[in-house]
Amino acid sequence: MRYLRYSALLASLILASNAVAQSAKDLVGTWKLIAADKLLPDGTRTLDYGANPHGIAIFTADGHYAIEIYRDQRTKFSSDDRLKVTADEYKQTFLTLSVHFGTYTVDSARGTIAFHVDRASTPNLDDTIQVRPFELKGDQLSWKVAARPDGSIPITVLERIR
Repeated sequence: MRYLRYSALLASLILASNAVAQSAKDLVGTWKLIAADKLLPDGTRTLDYGANPHGIAIFTADGHYAIEIYRDQRTKFSSDDRLKVTADEYKQTFLTLSVHFGTYTVDSARGTIAFHVDRASTPNLDDTIQVRPFELKGDQLSWKVAARPDGSIPITVLERIR
């Protein structure tokens, strides 16, 4: 019985030391995108923006943020004149990026970050609040986006730039 109590105490101390509350100040800085994956309904994790996606996230101390995510392979426009580019070229370009900026808040108790979107590459997100569960492990930050209509869940993984 005594061994059981000590084991329980030790386990709770270990868990407590690993459960560090995350706050907005923990996110402040510049982050490089290292993965933009998606979790399929069958549990398979696959690439969403290619094997080497490009992107950045910036979180400021006064609560502002900007996020840019780009697919690794992008087709160039047929013209340097944006007015001469075809509708299909614009569509394909739009499907290779995800961009938004605004302000953010962190709910430490729930482990969520709320993006108060000012503007986004998808106009339907303008002036909305997008809440994401996140994890911060050392210099690696990740969050999951709400499921898409096909059931896949985008996962963003960033690494702090030092």
